[in-house]
Amino acid sequence: MFQDIAPKVFDNHYEQRRAPRADDYVVIYNDRQVVMYQARALPKFQEVTVKWQLRPSQMTYLFQIDQTAFYLVAAKVAPDTDYQYTNARAFRNFSPTWLGYAGATAAHLGWWYETNQFCGRCGHAMVPDQQERAMDCPQCGQKIYPRISPVVVVGVTSGDKILLTKYLTGYQPYTLISGFVEIGETLEDAVRREVHEEVGLDIRNIHYYGSQPWAFSESLLMGFFAELDQPEAIQLEHDELAQAKWFDRNDTPDEGAKFILAWEMRQAFRHAQA
Repeated sequence: MFQDIAPKVFDNHYEQRRAPRADDYVVIYNDRQVVMYQARALPKFQEVTVKWQLRPSQMTYLFQIDQTAFYLVAAKVAPDTDYQYTNARAFRNFSPTWLGYAGATAAHLGWWYETNQFCGRCGHAMVPDQQERAMDCPQCGQKIYPRISPVVVVGVTSGDKILLTKYLTGYQPYTLISGFVEIGETLEDAVRREVHEEVGLDIRNIHYYGSQPWAFSESLLMGFFAELDQPEAIQLEHDELAQAKWFDRNDTPDEGAKFILAWEMRQAFRHAQA
């Protein structure tokens, strides 16, 4: 999946932050866009200090992959023919893939810093905590940590069949049912609710499969399989879905992005591994 970058190692320990080096990467972020070189590469520290006169004091340490560190810059810079602000979703197609994962994760943190500049309790300007990854309010003491929204991804099965859906807009290949967990819900409750809301079916025997950090929606995806409780007609939610259809194990469509949790779960079902 997208986060599988071995043998490289992702290290997000904030207390291990260090001064930038020439070959470290700098993520210049603004409103879900990142400055990229010809939409396929991130600038390095040496580049940004020369091109935009950016200083280490303007950079926030994010994390390391092996010995390469990544830094965030929130200040806007002037783009040109080669260096342009590009939607962070471009990281899904980056090469090498480890750099795409790093860029997406950096953009997630960029969004968090950007949306937590002021205290939600008293309105005072927030300041970075010096000991941990957090934003502090010097006025009222409010502390904000990076936020991750939980999402359930559900493979509904009935014997040797699996239920796949298609969205009305956006991602078009067949995929699994998914949705955000609501306040006060357990993950299992969210699985039941999403399935009932989207296709009107009841399920049983819910069991966990695996997870995936998904920076593009500031989420953590958690995959579950569940069995159809009893045969009944699909009642499609037409606000979000265009189609819902049962597929035999051996005829499961192979389309769609291969680095996402939903695709891996479909493959696990196809090969009777889940």
